[in-house]
Amino acid sequence: MQNNAIFERALDFATNKHFGQKRIGGEDYISHPIAVCEIVKKQGYGLDYQLAALFHDLLEDTNATEEEILQLSNKEVLDAVKLLTKQSGYVMQTYVQNIKNNQIAYVVKAADRLHNLQSALIAGADFKRKYILETIDWYLDFSPEIIKAVKRLAESLETPLTELSFLYEPVDTWKL
Repeated sequence: MQNNAIFERALDFATNKHFGQKRIGGEDYISHPIAVCEIVKKQGYGLDYQLAALFHDLLEDTNATEEEILQLSNKEVLDAVKLLTKQSGYVMQTYVQNIKNNQIAYVVKAADRLHNLQSALIAGADFKRKYILETIDWYLDFSPEIIKAVKRLAESLETPLTELSFLYEPVDTWKL
C-alpha cells in the first residue's frame, strides 16, 4: 500500500477514535494529534514517525487496541505509542527515560510537548504554572523549540515564576 493510503487510513482511524473528544479550547481533540504529526513532518521525519504522532494518545484516551494500531502501522510504531502511553501507577522518571531510549517516541514526545505548550496559552494560570514546571523538570532537553515555548508561556503569566530566571541566561550556560 502506498504511503498516502496508509496515512489516510491511519488519519481516519484516529479521527474516529477521538470523535467527540474536545481540547481545553473547545476544538476537536484530533486537531492535537494532527498538529503533532505536522510538526514531526516539518522536521523531516517519515511515515512511521507521522503515524506514531497520529496514534500517540489513542491507547491512553480511547478504546483503540494495540492490535488495531499494529494492523494500521507496524511494530516500531506500536512500540513507540506504547512508550508514550502513561500506564496506571507509572513512574515519571522511568516513563521519560524509556521514551528517550526510543527515537520515534522521543521525536513524537518532543512535538507533543511543544504543541501542548503552544496550546496552553489559553489555559488558566495554575495550569500554565504546573505545565511549565513539569516541562522544566522532564522535557526541557527534548528540543530547543520547547525552551522557547516555555519562555513564551511563562511570559504570558501575570505573576512571574521565580523558578524561571535561568530562562533568561544564555543557553550555553545551562546544565542540560
